Amino acid sequence: MASVTDWCYMTAIRFGLRLRVAMAMSLACLLVVGALGFTLFTASEELEDSLLVQLVDEEMDFLIKRHQENPAYLPQPSSNLQGYIARDARELARLPDYLRQLAPGRHELFVGKDEIHILVSEKSGVRYYVAYEVGLYEQREQEFKLLVLVSVLTAALVSLALGYWLSGLLVHQVAELADRVGTLKPAQIHEALTQPGQDPEVAMLARAFDRYQKNIESLIQREQEFTANASHELRTPLTAIRTSCELLLADAGLAEKARARVVMINDAAARMTEQIQILLFLARGQSLGEVEPVVVADCVAEAAKPYLGEIARKGLAFGLAVARDAVVEVNYHALRLALSNLIRNAVQYTERGSVRIEFDARRLRISDSGRGISVENLPHVFERHFRGDTLDEGAGIGLAIVKRICEQHGWRIEVESTLLQGSTFSLVFP
Repeated sequence: MASVTDWCYMTAIRFGLRLRVAMAMSLACLLVVGALGFTLFTASEELEDSLLVQLVDEEMDFLIKRHQENPAYLPQPSSNLQGYIARDARELARLPDYLRQLAPGRHELFVGKDEIHILVSEKSGVRYYVAYEVGLYEQREQEFKLLVLVSVLTAALVSLALGYWLSGLLVHQVAELADRVGTLKPAQIHEALTQPGQDPEVAMLARAFDRYQKNIESLIQREQEFTANASHELRTPLTAIRTSCELLLADAGLAEKARARVVMINDAAARMTEQIQILLFLARGQSLGEVEPVVVADCVAEAAKPYLGEIARKGLAFGLAVARDAVVEVNYHALRLALSNLIRNAVQYTERGSVRIEFDARRLRISDSGRGISVENLPHVFERHFRGDTLDEGAGIGLAIVKRICEQHGWRIEVESTLLQGSTFSLVFP
């Protein structure tokens, strides 16, 4: 069940800043206008009640005065105000039923659906009645309620539209800053984000982005310097190794067994030199070269060559099911580096059984019968430095490099594995 924090976060994503500012302004206006309308309605209702009491009292005073001046006086009925005089039991009996049992004082009665306010007075044995039907008053009250409601809703809609327009002015600089931040690219010179005329808060945000951009540029510069220095320092001894190997191979008196080992050392040094260059390109986010038609079988054979000795030592069966005419349009160096890491993993984690490589339908599969990968570790195998078993050898970056190569070249990497039964890694080409 989602927490309140999650709900607030999802709501913030759903509604943009501009709309939220407009809604906040509309809500504030709604509260103010609503409070004002409620105050006006309450004051009006109290005023109407007091006027109603005053009207009935004045009518009662008028009725008593006229009767005292003229005992034969009979009150004239109006649309909603009626007076009655009961001098004796006979006149009392002629009164409407709802008046006969009322004692002197104020009364509120419902006759049918009509509400009637009644004032009863008694002077010198004569009963006086004033009955006021409040239907018209109630109608005016309902009309006033409707007017207040319509006013509040109209104010809310107007404030929402006005708030949306005003909030557009408020967030314009933020949106403009976001667009400029979106164009920033590492290792490129950019104009400062802080500009004259920015609001103080926007300028503060722009300065923070400028400082962050400078830190990123400094970090990239240090990383490029480091990779260049490391590449140079590593290539220097590798060049010396290859030069020494060439000199040894030029010696006609070198024994055949020693010559074979020197050839292996020379090939390993050449591959290491090439891999250093490839990793340097990957670290800098540069292309590894042109895309070209690559014979899959030749590339697989070249990538598997350094591990054939280990395969033989473990007694593993090595299967290669790749047609000689199978060709893909890829970068050769990228494919060989990816295959090299996948084959090395397969050989490293397989103690008995087989390692098999297959290609069909633009899918290159490297399968083994090794220890496999647990279900909980499977989603993490391409993370840098991740090793499901802490006793495993290696730095845990081989599969991360494969993933990086696939992302850079538009390939897809898939993995299927069953614990203690083996794994299958697939390179899917577009």
